[in-house]
Amino acid sequence: MAIIDSNVGNMAQLLVRKLDESLVRKLKRRARAHGVSAEEEHRRILADALAREDPARPSLGEFLLSSAGVAAPDVELEIPRNRLPERRNTGF
Repeated sequence: MAIIDSNVGNMAQLLVRKLDESLVRKLKRRARAHGVSAEEEHRRILADALAREDPARPSLGEFLLSSAGVAAPDVELEIPRNRLPERRNTGF
């Protein structure tokens, strides 16, 4: 469960409950390694994860299913379906 309170100045607060203790320990260990508080490390992780997310950019699957996924509509590739895989002599 996460609670967001946006009534604190210009910054919102986020309270995350029911986290596995091992995640909290890892967060604290990572924060110590970076020389910051667990709260600051949490902010950095969230900011980094959300900065990489680009909602305007489709996923690979969405791209391939869209008409934009047609890179060269005038090119046809012949793919033989009846060809058997090449056998190699493995020495067995």
